[in-house]
Amino acid sequence: MDKILVIDDSPVQTGFLCSILQDDYEITACHTAEEGLEEAKEGNYSLILLDVVMPGMDGFQLLQELKAAEVTRYIPVILITSLAAVQYEERGLLLGAVDYVTKPFKPVIIKARVNAHIQLYRYQMQFKEQAMVDGLTGVANRRRYEEGSLARWREATRFGLPFSICMFDIDKFKVYNDTFGHMAGDECLKKVAAALASRIHQGRDLICRFGGEEFQILLYGIKPEDALHAADRLRQAVADLKLPSADRRTAPYVTISVGASSAVPSSMETYNGMIKAADDELYYAKNHGKNMVSFREMPPEKESVPSSVSVTRCVAISCELPRF
Repeated sequence: MDKILVIDDSPVQTGFLCSILQDDYEITACHTAEEGLEEAKEGNYSLILLDVVMPGMDGFQLLQELKAAEVTRYIPVILITSLAAVQYEERGLLLGAVDYVTKPFKPVIIKARVNAHIQLYRYQMQFKEQAMVDGLTGVANRRRYEEGSLARWREATRFGLPFSICMFDIDKFKVYNDTFGHMAGDECLKKVAAALASRIHQGRDLICRFGGEEFQILLYGIKPEDALHAADRLRQAVADLKLPSADRRTAPYVTISVGASSAVPSSMETYNGMIKAADDELYYAKNHGKNMVSFREMPPEKESVPSSVSVTRCVAISCELPRF
């Protein structure tokens, strides 16, 4: 069932809108703009019904805030107000509202407009989802990853939850392509992506094809030692496919190398540092035997770490994981 957020300082008006729509939609009501803004960022809504005249932050200001925030900018907003003058309607539409309804209104008109905009939102989200998927492997593409990783990072920062980034690279994939051909290479990528996707928590974590034979996975809300074990299980899942390798002298099957970093978020500086750390660890894994996980736990940003002291690096080869 689609979710609708009603933001109106009048309990009477809010109750009236809820009575009209509650049979078809899940309705949440907020009575201040500030409360509505926070709820909109957390609630995954398909439509917002927004009053314009409210104490403190008014509906026009709130609309600007909604359109400025990454997590709410695509949610359609219908302004519902007693301001009937053309200049107010023009202002609302220019700020990004999809419709402008003046009070008093008829229930059948509200239902018709709400239904129309929610249907349109569904179609837009379907197209947006298709644009966010890697066409070959079916996992998220880089654009989806960048949006999703930042959203999860903000949430992890807010709640103080651990956050891990894992970078995966198929070992000697160029040799594989040169030996078996690009069609076989594409099939290899599909099978590797499916194996990785099957081992993560789909509602919490995020996998994407970052480019070529490289994948990235975000592991959200699990301790660093658990993230290390999860990364090695992902490495093992690919080895278990037993796809014949192109270089039987060094490895009988296709394998991946993994570089990972883990931290409790505090700022974008930490996020950028984690990406670099995971990339550095992937480079280490590729150059120290392949088919392995190289892992770094980032220190808390507030702690001062002398330049002579390196952060913890744990290396796992063929599931020989360090004890914590």
